[in-house]
Amino acid sequence: MILPDGCADEPIPALGNKTIFEAARIPNMTEIARQGIVGWSNNTPSNLAAGSDVATMSLLGYDPQKYYTGRAPLEAAALGIELGPEDWAIRCNLVTVENGKMVSFNADQISSEEGAELLHTAQEKLGSDVLTFFPGVSYRNIVRWRSTPENPAPLGNTTRTYAPHDYTDKSVFAVHPAGPGSVELVSLMAEVHKIFADHPVNKKRISAGKHPATDVWLWGQGRKPSMPTFTERFGKTGAMITAVDLLRGLAVILGWDRIDVDGATGLYTTNFRGKGEAAIRALENYDVVCVHVEATDEAGHDGSPETKVYSLEQIDEHIVGPLHEAAKKYGEYRILITPDHPTPCRLKTHTHNNVPWLMAGTGLQPNDIGIYSEAAAARSEINFPKGSDMMEFFMK
Repeated sequence: MILPDGCADEPIPALGNKTIFEAARIPNMTEIARQGIVGWSNNTPSNLAAGSDVATMSLLGYDPQKYYTGRAPLEAAALGIELGPEDWAIRCNLVTVENGKMVSFNADQISSEEGAELLHTAQEKLGSDVLTFFPGVSYRNIVRWRSTPENPAPLGNTTRTYAPHDYTDKSVFAVHPAGPGSVELVSLMAEVHKIFADHPVNKKRISAGKHPATDVWLWGQGRKPSMPTFTERFGKTGAMITAVDLLRGLAVILGWDRIDVDGATGLYTTNFRGKGEAAIRALENYDVVCVHVEATDEAGHDGSPETKVYSLEQIDEHIVGPLHEAAKKYGEYRILITPDHPTPCRLKTHTHNNVPWLMAGTGLQPNDIGIYSEAAAARSEINFPKGSDMMEFFMK
């Protein structure tokens, strides 16, 4: 499985009204389309947020309506953060907010080292046995809120929070946490804002002409999910290659191994070749190997069609082509290429729309579409309105 995160898009004027799939040079995907089948799926139920947490859970064969509890618990699993049955994990973005506007949902791609230093200070000044800040990768971090009978966490299933990447260049006044526990969450955000105001890390970033991490943005809260492992569900072993804690955490919960790749950044600078080579080696030991690439999604959030096209072309050259050739050597095989959700450059955020997928290999007869794009997939008679149904088709 190869997942170019968020790659599905709209026709883009700057690309001659072509989508990313139509504008990019992707000879390997095109050849697989000629050999196999093209279709579409919808991986994000309309009543859930359109994000990689929900969408990837669907793609791996788990109905998010049944198993999804929130984004943060998945990332907590990746970081090895222990959650009791009533504890809450909360996503803790480092962001730049100026004059009430979300200037940067990732604090100008702050480094992991800088983020860890900021989170260490927040923990030192505000942490307790109940509240703990855990640094993650770059701007992505976690807060754990312990819940005990004597001191229950104030959060609830009706607590509403909002993803910061949905509000780039927009006002944030109306999208602070709401509902149970919101007073505590907003208060915590305000206290961190004061701590970060004169922090040495931010002073250095400002001197270097970079956006400071002015705030933490709390969202994506949830409790530990209860899911069968992939082996229990499908009788197969698996491995995940990704630079993103969300996918690492989902792998942990599914009982998959995680394979780290040097230079995997989650950006267009990621080690595309290294990911492809790691996946080829992994085929020797696992039934299913999933290669997730975040670069296309980040380009969508940045509103950069050029970077998105470049990233997809790198995926085609260094991951899809070599991995497909390697898979053929095993005799019976299947390959699946699919985004999880769209991240249109025009909107700079995720949408609930369908995504095109591409599948080829043993037992799959070509459906004669032969092109991999959104428009081509829309013509297919093979589709999955409930995206979590596709894995069973792929596996069987």
